[in-house]
Amino acid sequence: MEKISFKEWVELSADLNRRDEFLKYCTVIKGRGGFDFRVVPNRDLVEMTGEEAELENAMAIGNNAERASRRLGFIKDRTFFPNRPVIVSEGDSWFQFPILINEVVDHLNPDHAILSLGAAGDTAANMVHGDLTAKETEYMANLRAQKKHVKAFLFSAAGNDIIGEDPVTKKSALFDIIRNFNGDTDDVLGHINEDVLNDRLAALRAAYTKVVSDVRAEPGLEELPILIHGYDYPFPYPWGAEENRSPIYAKNNEWLGEPLDSRGFPHASASQLALRRNILINLIDRLYDMLNDVAGNAQVSNVWVVDCRNVLTTVRHWNDEIHGTSAGFREIAKLFRQTLNSALKLS
Repeated sequence: MEKISFKEWVELSADLNRRDEFLKYCTVIKGRGGFDFRVVPNRDLVEMTGEEAELENAMAIGNNAERASRRLGFIKDRTFFPNRPVIVSEGDSWFQFPILINEVVDHLNPDHAILSLGAAGDTAANMVHGDLTAKETEYMANLRAQKKHVKAFLFSAAGNDIIGEDPVTKKSALFDIIRNFNGDTDDVLGHINEDVLNDRLAALRAAYTKVVSDVRAEPGLEELPILIHGYDYPFPYPWGAEENRSPIYAKNNEWLGEPLDSRGFPHASASQLALRRNILINLIDRLYDMLNDVAGNAQVSNVWVVDCRNVLTTVRHWNDEIHGTSAGFREIAKLFRQTLNSALKLS
């Protein structure tokens, strides 16, 4: 590959449509948690002066830079493509994975002007009950600002409460939800701490209920379509002979394998592997039960649950333990597009 200048690298970094090209000139430096990584110039491919190196160090390209790029992208879409449907999205890494993976919002972007408020690693509690010094949540402030144009609100906020990690402690949510291995590979429910899980689901139910009630209480947004989802069935690391994942930004067992290993779950046999995954399947199903209960009848409530289960059906569809590959997320995004089309016909 031919070398490029630092100026050209910066221009590439701000172009959401040239992510693959940009990454060819980058090196990824892991952080303390799965989303703390930094994307820096590959010194073999990017020519830099000493001053430019100092400037790059201040850029800290990652989660915050992605949020800024998306905000700029929304302004460009509204300026140059004013007829694109406006969507506001708030969520976690399934809606905003910094730079390295094209997730749901990335795949929806070509057809919609999306005001993306998401941040990888965010939790429902922070999105809904976080810093409210301004007396309103970020999603309500932006929905109110876009009231005349917004056609739908996308909300993704349960992953880091069930299968992700706490953004402050970097501790996997799964540590507290599962019990120590009891020797019975058929005993899925016996390995789940029901008290902890029920507390998590109750907190999530309260958060999602508040989101819906906040939106519905705003004049002009009483019928705005709200789309939510409960993720897909993940494959904890390792996954036998099929295992091929090795993310450059996180440990292989960052979110699921590590807590399962710490609780003594073996993974040598097919039945042992199946138990590890069946526990996660049960947790995802319980999450969907709660979300469907909150949504009720979508034809009446205009709250739509996008069921993403059994889309990423092999480990090769996953980039790590809880995120699909860019191609996998393209399939997930198709479900969102179908649901948006259904919802917008009613609104």
